[in-house]
Amino acid sequence: MLLGCIAFIVGVRIYNGLVYLKNQVNKSFSSVDVLLKKRWDLIPNLVAVVKHHMEFEQQTLAEVTRLRSQVMSGGVSAEQRLTLENQISRSMGNIVALIENYPDLKSDQHVNQLLASINETEEQISAARRFYNAAVTEYNNALEMFPSNIVASYMRYRSKELFVTPAEERANVNVGELLN
Repeated sequence: MLLGCIAFIVGVRIYNGLVYLKNQVNKSFSSVDVLLKKRWDLIPNLVAVVKHHMEFEQQTLAEVTRLRSQVMSGGVSAEQRLTLENQISRSMGNIVALIENYPDLKSDQHVNQLLASINETEEQISAARRFYNAAVTEYNNALEMFPSNIVASYMRYRSKELFVTPAEERANVNVGELLN
C-alpha cells in the first residue's frame, strides 16, 4: 500500500514536471513569435524605403517579401516555420550588406532608424531563440531520461526541434556576389 502511494506521488510529480516543461517550450516559442511579428512589421517599411533608392536590387527585396508572406499565411508546420524564419534572417542580412554599399542609403535617416530597429529586434530574437533552445533542451532531456521517459511515452510527448543556424548562414556574406 505504501509502495503504491509512493509510486503514485512520483508519477504525479513526473507528469506535472513534463507538463511544466512542455508549457515552458510553448511560452518560449511564443516569445520568439512576438519578436518575429515585430520584425515582420518592420520589413515592409525597410523594403519601401530601400526600394526608393535601389531599383535594381528587386530580387533581394522580393525574396524577403515572399518569405514574410509565406510565414504570415499560416498553414506551415513548426519545422517549416523555423526554416522560413532562418531564410528571412539570411535575406535581412543580405539587405543590410547591400545598404552598406550605397552611401545614399547609408546616410538616409529613415533607413538608419529602420536598421537600428531591425538590429535591436534581431538581437532580441537571438536572445529569445537561446531561451527557446534552453527550454527545448530541458524538455527533450526529460523525454529521454528515466523514469520520466516512461511517463512522456505514455503521454505521447515528442521531442521538439531547436532553432539551428543553417550552414550557409554561418558563412560570411559576399557583398560583391549580391551586387552581381
